[in-house]
Amino acid sequence: VQLQASGGGLAQAGNSLGLSCAASGRTFSNYGMGWFRQSPGKEREFVAAVSGSGGSTNYADSVKGRFTASRDNAKNTVYLQMNSLKPEDTAVYCCAARILYRPLTTTQVDYWGQGTQVTVSS
Repeated sequence: VQLQASGGGLAQAGNSLGLSCAASGRTFSNYGMGWFRQSPGKEREFVAAVSGSGGSTNYADSVKGRFTASRDNAKNTVYLQMNSLKPEDTAVYCCAARILYRPLTTTQVDYWGQGTQVTVSS
């Protein structure tokens, strides 16, 4: 699976940004999709995940209620809508794919996409 992330950029605190990640190469719906982020000097952390069908999502406590992960299997794309952004959300965000029924964590990923920078100013 090849993953191509887009979106991100610069936002003021309290505003919104959206990320997209387009997949190619395999049957997209056979993979759970996740979003991870890494800030300078910090370890990569889990942000959100969405199941193969899109019917189930999971979020880190730090983004719960503010971020929404979704997917469109017809477009082979996963999304991350980020609302009420905070300066601490500043990071490089990456999408990742994991075959269904396997755990999706920072160390258990089958495919990584390249990162996209999100910067939130106060």
